[in-house]
Amino acid sequence: ETILFNDTVAYNISYGNPDATPEEIERCARYAHAHEFIIKLEHGYNTIVGPQGKMLSGGERQRIAIARAILTNPSVLILDEATSALDSQAEKLVQKALEEVMTGRTVFAVAHRLSTVANFDRIIVMDHGRIVEEGIPSVLLEQNGLYRKLYDIQFGL
Repeated sequence: ETILFNDTVAYNISYGNPDATPEEIERCARYAHAHEFIIKLEHGYNTIVGPQGKMLSGGERQRIAIARAILTNPSVLILDEATSALDSQAEKLVQKALEEVMTGRTVFAVAHRLSTVANFDRIIVMDHGRIVEEGIPSVLLEQNGLYRKLYDIQFGL
């Protein structure tokens, strides 16, 4: 669940860095592929998003949160089901935004959608709370284990 506050888009992006300039906020929104929908909102960056950001779609809320992460520039980023509730178009935009924010940092991601972690350096596959496989995606595919089984199911192979 993406956490947004009943405040402006700009406030929600700058939450982790309240001294951010409007230019920095916009730059991060552009990296997160959020600027395009933000400028279409009635008041742009000054639009109130409503309680929990409910006036925005799930993909829009996630891109606002990604812009916030870019602005705070953490050395470690934790993602929990970052694309689980998105349609395929929103997922592609969020994936592209995540690629931007993950560069040069350590990322831990919990994901059932393998497309979320397909480009990760290392994947740990768990089954019923146990680690059953670990490695890079291409090697995991060759091993024909649980990762391969899930991959085939998700990608219709």
